[in-house]
Amino acid sequence: MRIGPSLILTSRQTLAMTPQLQQAIKLLQFSHLELAAFIQQELEKNPLLTEGAVEDGQAADTDTPVLEAPTDTADALAAAAPALADADERWTREHADRGGDGAASRVGQREDAPDALDFVADRPRSLAAYVLEQLDILFSDAAERRIALKLAEGLDEAGYCRLDAAVVAEAVGVELARVEAVWTRLRGIEPAGLFARTLAECLAAQLAERNRLDPAMKAMLDNLDLVAAGELTQLRRRCGVDEEDLRDMLAELRTLDPRPGQAFEFEPIQPVAPDLVLLPAKDADTGEEGWHIELNTDALPKVLVDRNYHAILMKGARAKPERDFVAERFQSANWLVKTLEQRATTILKVAREIVRQQDAFFRQGVSALRPLVLRDIAIATELHESTVSRVTSNKYIATPRGIFELKYFFTSALPARTPGATVSSESVRSRIRHLVGAENAQHPLSDDRIVDLLKGEGIEIARRTVAKYREAMRIPSSAERRRLGRLGMARSLPPALSNTALAPPMLAGSAD
Repeated sequence: MRIGPSLILTSRQTLAMTPQLQQAIKLLQFSHLELAAFIQQELEKNPLLTEGAVEDGQAADTDTPVLEAPTDTADALAAAAPALADADERWTREHADRGGDGAASRVGQREDAPDALDFVADRPRSLAAYVLEQLDILFSDAAERRIALKLAEGLDEAGYCRLDAAVVAEAVGVELARVEAVWTRLRGIEPAGLFARTLAECLAAQLAERNRLDPAMKAMLDNLDLVAAGELTQLRRRCGVDEEDLRDMLAELRTLDPRPGQAFEFEPIQPVAPDLVLLPAKDADTGEEGWHIELNTDALPKVLVDRNYHAILMKGARAKPERDFVAERFQSANWLVKTLEQRATTILKVAREIVRQQDAFFRQGVSALRPLVLRDIAIATELHESTVSRVTSNKYIATPRGIFELKYFFTSALPARTPGATVSSESVRSRIRHLVGAENAQHPLSDDRIVDLLKGEGIEIARRTVAKYREAMRIPSSAERRRLGRLGMARSLPPALSNTALAPPMLAGSAD
């Protein structure tokens, strides 16, 4: 046997992820917002891409032969710059000649054209702008104005200022008493409650404005923890009032605004723009009721390859680097258009199968939602599970029952009383919500009782599973619900008071 270094040639097969394949996978998992941002970047980088509606005959011809891309794109871009400039000039001149004298008039600004500012919607003033206006009115002394500006920097969105007065005094270089005096004047700014340090202080300012801050109300504000816990007996004793007066005080408390700063400029919640639209449809041949699913074209970027501009560039390109650059851009544009078409086809394919398998949900509601996993869709569509996962992530469908993420329709299975039958975990959650929503507030259902009711409906479920689902839906325990029921105010307290545990968590919505 010979021992020593030698050269051996072997062949083996490997799976390589080409840049094009990586781009296709990345586009598949993009939401429509991420895709729109990516397309905008490509439009800025590639002069052969244009944005517009797709028309017959405008689709990219991917069979067009292309040249090899240059190894150094930066050098190619520099070399192609003269050809690009000449082509742009010819393109502009040709279109101007077609338009005649009217072309220039269309470019010019009309005298009666509206100004861009005319379309700016009236928005509420921001909290910062409003406070600065008030500071100009309240403070003329330079030192006091510096203190006020420092305190204004500490305002949060709710209108609270939680800075430490001693820290502010040290930062500005003044006495603590002077900071407190300025802070007191700032708390006089409308609406009442601005610049408060605590929730009790915010509510006290609003009660004082109504001339309702009597000793009993002060005692209640000092014991907001008892209000949250529903300890009415102890609260009544601390306030020194009877039961009727206490209920009147709680009713007054509900009319206050615990977040006065939110009356100013805010960002409205933007609704989700669906990627797909599901509409009821009737089969023309059989007359059966079915579903029609289509892509939401308003949420999809429309990208085309500009063939005319490509032809002009190729005519103007004389040197090889110039031709290579144009060819590489043309190949990239064609690939992007084809990838977007493939993405749309794959999303539609997966969505149609989901709708087919969850047909009962769209007709009857969440109670008819059947257990479904990615593997079921992958087998039916002959796609890989990872592809189905990417398609259903961050993709939304608008249905007659609302807008849902495609992931919503994939739920685990729970056993039913009938042998071999299963029920969807999401439908069980919905049933728990309904049971709790219909319960007697004075005698709420315990987890054990919910288990018994579900078993009576043929659903085999353990108590710990009910507790897990209830906590995931932010439904309080039966003891907490009973305590809130005694208050008689569980669903009417200001939402912002949830920071002090006064309000129960909102029950999750239902697709029923």
